[in-house]
Amino acid sequence: MSKVIAIAGKGGTGKTTLSGLIIRYLRRSGHTPILAVDADPDSNLPQAIGLGGEKTISTIGRARQDFFVTKGAVPAGMPKEAYLELRLNEVLVETADIDLLVMGRPEGAGCYCYINNVLRKFLESLGRNYPYVVIDNEAGLEHLSRRTAQQVDCLMVVSDYSLNGLRAAGRIHELSEELGLEIGRRFLVINRVPGELNGSFRKQAEQQGLNLLGVVPLDESISEGDLVGRAVIDLPDENRAVRAVHDFMQKVITAAAV
Repeated sequence: MSKVIAIAGKGGTGKTTLSGLIIRYLRRSGHTPILAVDADPDSNLPQAIGLGGEKTISTIGRARQDFFVTKGAVPAGMPKEAYLELRLNEVLVETADIDLLVMGRPEGAGCYCYINNVLRKFLESLGRNYPYVVIDNEAGLEHLSRRTAQQVDCLMVVSDYSLNGLRAAGRIHELSEELGLEIGRRFLVINRVPGELNGSFRKQAEQQGLNLLGVVPLDESISEGDLVGRAVIDLPDENRAVRAVHDFMQKVITAAAV
């Protein structure tokens, strides 16, 4: 059975970087193939996992919009749902050990209920083919709230080293509970920490109602690599952020196996 890890947080906290580092850990640990889902409209996950150089990546949002605009016109003799699933399969970018789905921007005006129902079933069916599904989400949990993503085993809410980031993490945690989402475990990850967490910040973190899973240190080599187009997934083993994610992901994987 596949395990779904979703990453959320306010903009600028480093969700995509963390997603890339988690995918890197899973690949290096042999938990492949991995399905990477970019559910953030900014769509930066392809670059983080080294797929930014692929041919222009189609998105589920575009396939869904095209299907809506054409009123579901399909080839003669093909059921409408089968045609839509075919279009969705064409969006999937496949590699040896990581496959990628880019959700794209939200749809425009109109009722997409039927299309989203097909998409939900498509994602649930597709996800069963992978040991791990990693979702780089947007702050509002849009795709999770629409149930266009399957049950989440582990929600990692990301904050940077700021009180604003912590408060946003707390609101996302509250939202995930209010929506009644099927989430197994919820964790807090503090990203880009320049040193040790001070006592007052740690206390504020504890008040958000999330278990503090780990701290990812500030590492200038990540931002420097981004400027030259180096993928997060290609960072060396000795990188401090890589080591930090490795340590807490081992705990997550071990707990999931119990």
